Amino acid sequence: MTSTRSAARVQEIGAEHAERRLDNFLTTVLEGAPRAYIYRIIRSGEVRVNGGRATPAQRLAAGDKVRIPPFTAVAGDTPRIGRQVLERVEGHILFEDNRFIVLNKPAGIAVHGGSGLGFGLIDVMRVLRPETGKVDLVHRLDRETSGCLLFARDLVTLRQLNQQLRDGQMHKAYVALLAGHLPARPLDCNAPLAMVPDQHGEKHAVVSPHGVAAHTGFRARVRYANATLAAVTLDTGRTHQIRAHAAHLGFPVAGDQRYGEPEFNKTLRARGLKRLFLHAERLRFTLGRAYEFSAPLPDELNQVLLGLDVPHAAD
Repeated sequence: MTSTRSAARVQEIGAEHAERRLDNFLTTVLEGAPRAYIYRIIRSGEVRVNGGRATPAQRLAAGDKVRIPPFTAVAGDTPRIGRQVLERVEGHILFEDNRFIVLNKPAGIAVHGGSGLGFGLIDVMRVLRPETGKVDLVHRLDRETSGCLLFARDLVTLRQLNQQLRDGQMHKAYVALLAGHLPARPLDCNAPLAMVPDQHGEKHAVVSPHGVAAHTGFRARVRYANATLAAVTLDTGRTHQIRAHAAHLGFPVAGDQRYGEPEFNKTLRARGLKRLFLHAERLRFTLGRAYEFSAPLPDELNQVLLGLDVPHAAD
């Protein structure tokens, strides 16, 4: 094994990194650093922003001074990714050009490594496209969520797309199977969300007046005997937003082990559901011109719908 070591340094944030999350910035400047390592050095205080402690989600501003501690990269620690995974992800690419890649993300693969996972989709994409230099995620999807996922292939594109996300100019539409019957009218949830630890120390989203603003729209597509297939739109992009808001409204997402309804999930498992029934169906943004992409509902989710009681069209 070979290793390289960089000295601790203070880097001033230029325009190309302004408005980026601190954790994402560090993945760029600390080449090969595992995500778990980056979280650890932030939370331990080894990383400082303008002399003070920071959080992984802190947004950087031009002129900020970031202390970056020494990092030893060991060549043998590069994530090992099997050929089957590489071929599966390659086959799910919907579109790519020299600026961005749109992936129809398979369920079951996390976007980042950590929490016992040896690699994430970001590592897979960097192996598949080594000539790109530094592929970065524009947004995230939960591990068990499938569908449209956007990667930028350079920092300029990343900043432009991130700005659209912050300004609410990127349209993301999902489809979810929910417990119970949604009303005929569209249902909006404007409820701030905060991340808090549960009894096991795992963080989850809860509705709280001390949380950050979050807005989710739900619209019934098809009603089944005890469930609703719903179209879901996001005006904000908080962690677990759809899942937490759906549960808050009393219509949890099918297959959700964290926010869901155990008896409903048990019923759906008997009908063949082996994952979270949440799929990122469409993605629309502007980059010189308008782009719109869609990802079909995976076969395993369509099979679950076919096994449900005779549906009734939503009013």
